[in-house]
Amino acid sequence: MRSVKELMNKLQMKLKGIEIRRCTDRCVDALMLFADNIAHHVPGRDYFMRQYESQLEDRRDIWIAWYEDQIVGYCIYNRKPLYAFFLKLGIPEIQDIIIHPEMRRQGIARELIALCEAQAKEEGAEHIGIGVGLDASYGRAQRLYVGLGYVPDGNGVTYERRTVNKGDLRRIDDDLSLMMVKTL
Repeated sequence: MRSVKELMNKLQMKLKGIEIRRCTDRCVDALMLFADNIAHHVPGRDYFMRQYESQLEDRRDIWIAWYEDQIVGYCIYNRKPLYAFFLKLGIPEIQDIIIHPEMRRQGIARELIALCEAQAKEEGAEHIGIGVGLDASYGRAQRLYVGLGYVPDGNGVTYERRTVNKGDLRRIDDDLSLMMVKTL
């Protein structure tokens, strides 16, 4: 498995002009503007500020993909996920992989995931987790994660990171997910 530094160097050579950097306090407003411009569900500045504060507490890292001076994507590496199964087993979770629509299918999400996987391995994790939505808009992500070796964790569907029990009714929205794991 490649180290985080090796992956970042490889990414800069492979994706000309794309650079991945860890979030700084100056990135929070830029993240909000990025999400506002491309997302159908905009989390808002408070969300990104909470994520950044968690990064300062070493609970997570926000990785941002930049092209020139513009954000083209980001993801969150969460060491203390809300999902109880991952938390109990010490499995970090990759969250919020968001790529600008015009920059998709260029390997950015794949490289963000590889970076998080390398980070998890460097931190001693044996597995890493990821959640994926269940409606058709997540089809590409579903195929990508399976292609990268992620498999369902065996606990069924979750809503807001809580297991949905047989007979429960839930909306099909961004909070309805299948949680997946990969052995590192």
